[in-house]
Amino acid sequence: MRVHHRYATIEGRRLFYREAGPAGAPAVILLHGYPTSSFMFRDLIPRLADRYHVIAPDYLGFGQSDAPTVDEFDYSFDALARLTAGLLGHLGVDRYAIYVQDYGAPIGWRLALQPTAPVTAIISQNGNGYEAGFVPEFWAPIWAYGDDPNAQNEAALRPALSLDAIVWQYTHGVPDPSVVAPDTWTLDHALLQRPGNDAVQLRLFGDYHTNRELYPRLQEYLRDSQIPLLAVWGRNDEIFSAEGAEAFRDDLPNAEIHLLDGGHFLLESEGRTVAELINDFLGRALVTSGPDQP
Repeated sequence: MRVHHRYATIEGRRLFYREAGPAGAPAVILLHGYPTSSFMFRDLIPRLADRYHVIAPDYLGFGQSDAPTVDEFDYSFDALARLTAGLLGHLGVDRYAIYVQDYGAPIGWRLALQPTAPVTAIISQNGNGYEAGFVPEFWAPIWAYGDDPNAQNEAALRPALSLDAIVWQYTHGVPDPSVVAPDTWTLDHALLQRPGNDAVQLRLFGDYHTNRELYPRLQEYLRDSQIPLLAVWGRNDEIFSAEGAEAFRDDLPNAEIHLLDGGHFLLESEGRTVAELINDFLGRALVTSGPDQP
């Protein structure tokens, strides 16, 4: 399956995205986490694109997209979601399923909460939507920095930008870390070294509290819509624990939940299994979600 690597200019910013599959097929939008990019979907895209129109963007400041400094752009999750929505509108995609992981979750939730309700199904892979699932030891310095971004709290958080921290995100909880390609953390760390990108990431760390504030609206949306949802989770993740997956059943009793023996970046070790679960789920969800489904 041929994957295209493309750019579009949205609000004067050049955004990169990967695209594959028939243009007339149901759309599936893949939303990446921190500190990675659409590169995390390099193997998943061909496994979905025989049935679906797959689009995987890089957010502003990530991957191959433009990375203006914090003096040139006011980074927030609202802003990243707005640019992502702008890209999808530019591409003429107005109905789509979403795959969300890590940072992809708060961006995906904002897309789902748009008044036009464009989202047809949700796949959450270690993408939180509840207070349940936050591992306190990991999140404590992020909450402290969000409450008070002083020099001391910044110093406590800066190790999260290091190569060792990124390697840990990829390998912790993976039964056999040798299956995780080192290209992943090498690329992510290199892109974090771009001038001013550390400040970009710190700005987003400080903005993360806005995502928690969105949860009541998200949960109301889930209850009211009963949207089809698949949670496929690395159960050994010590950023978003398995409780975050199970919490979806609080509002979606029919949520499909799979806890796999893996970590935060589950696609690196269990990509084939995740793809099979997604194809099976979407094959059912997009048929049952109504006559307006593309």
